[in-house]
Amino acid sequence: MPGLLNVPSTPHYVPAPPTKAELDYADLPIIDLGLLADGSPEAFDSIAKQARDAMTEHGFFYVINHGYAKEQTERIFDIADIPFSQVSDEDKTNTYVGRMKQTGSYQGYKPRQYWHIEGGVRDQLEHYNINRDVTKKPHPEALRPFLPEITQFAKHNHERVLHPILRLLAAGMELPQETFVNMHGFDSVGETYVRFMKYYPRTEDEEMKTKNVWLKGHTDFGTITILYSQPVAALQILTKDGTWKWVRHVENALVINAGDALEFLSGGFYRATIHRVVQPPPDQRAYTRLGAFYFCMTDDNVVLAPLLESPVLQKVGVTKKFDDGTKVPTMEEWRKGRTAAYGQTELKPSVNEKGVKVEEEFINGVLVRHYN
Repeated sequence: MPGLLNVPSTPHYVPAPPTKAELDYADLPIIDLGLLADGSPEAFDSIAKQARDAMTEHGFFYVINHGYAKEQTERIFDIADIPFSQVSDEDKTNTYVGRMKQTGSYQGYKPRQYWHIEGGVRDQLEHYNINRDVTKKPHPEALRPFLPEITQFAKHNHERVLHPILRLLAAGMELPQETFVNMHGFDSVGETYVRFMKYYPRTEDEEMKTKNVWLKGHTDFGTITILYSQPVAALQILTKDGTWKWVRHVENALVINAGDALEFLSGGFYRATIHRVVQPPPDQRAYTRLGAFYFCMTDDNVVLAPLLESPVLQKVGVTKKFDDGTKVPTMEEWRKGRTAAYGQTELKPSVNEKGVKVEEEFINGVLVRHYN
């Protein structure tokens, strides 16, 4: 890792080979952040238009030339496996477990079978969440030697990936470039965090009861999610025409998507796209699926109201998420509500505007839908 000497050793994580299955992939745009390096206003304007169109049309896009070489990304996946392969079950489920329902924070472990999926079947994924300030909570002994690298990983994602994307998206709304950046301070009070996640294979009975859905269709609750592309095909997005399409693995690329908070701040101009995780194709079903993420949220005290000063919103209008008279939540209130409720509340079956069956709940006065 750059800037770090004498890094500790750990077993190399060997990912699954890419699938050979013929899948119906989403045609997602690719944003090349390397083109911003020369500081050309023309290059910035061109890429800002690409990012605007990608986020309004799909809510998802790839990023390449993000500053991490292939070897650095592989090292991150080596580290990402440590919380799962080198930590005892006792530490996962007791000592370092997250108290999501009580605190509204994901810091620590989300153990397997915490969420209800469908038909009495609970999830088979665990994840470990680390605030960008790694000193916020104690960590398992096996992970402690790697905290300097995790800190660097968080800082890289925050300053070299998140902030450039936020500048592009602000420009797409004809706002000052630093508008969103100023809401995402690395040293501010907030819950932006690194997440390492591992999905485990399920039984045939579990697959049948859930119709092969591992994680229901949902939106993320933050502003931007950064996912380091990995080869196990399982992630799908719900397209505008109402069909689910697979997200293709692109080596050493990042998969970027918008979350609720960005949709709120942009008055619906940028949409939080519904996505889900399903059973991988047959040639990958024997493998675990390891993920490395950076989940981004504004500072806790930011009120998630539309930025009405945007000339673009003044032209196209605002899609309201909060009824008149409803208190607009802060980022802290929204993340705590979504975190505490997810997979724990009784959902109400319903049908959306397009006749699709959904499950609903209200959080902070906002209708939240889950798609199965």
